[in-house]
Amino acid sequence: MDAVDHINLDVDDLDACYPFYRDRLDLDLLRPPEDFVGEHAMFEAGDTVVTLAETGRAEGWVPDELAHPLDKAHLAFSTDRASYEALVADLDGQFPKQGPYDWGEFEGFYFLDPDGNLLEVVTYDPVPDDVDRTLLTHDDVE
Repeated sequence: MDAVDHINLDVDDLDACYPFYRDRLDLDLLRPPEDFVGEHAMFEAGDTVVTLAETGRAEGWVPDELAHPLDKAHLAFSTDRASYEALVADLDGQFPKQGPYDWGEFEGFYFLDPDGNLLEVVTYDPVPDDVDRTLLTHDDVE
């Protein structure tokens, strides 16, 4: 295999999820919902296509049921440090042990989209001198 070509993500509420992925995650829009027969939206993250499909079969988590982010499979996005820090500031407090995590070569933070899908944002950029926080590790997830 050379790469992940595309990922289809089940959502129950495309009207709530579409602007989240477009505006909050700032993914490049390839095809808006009106381009599809059925409820879909297609984005691009780097070389990977992410399609939201309103199927009614989303297996989202609610914050009270998510003990830690390794409870469930997730989709992870890579970004620069400034965008990463903005997401951490905006989405922190959704559930216990969201992070940020020290994953060795990169830092990661977990969050839920409006439909309860578990996502992660990671950055490979170094921590700026003015950011002072304790990072969780895999050992903190028990």
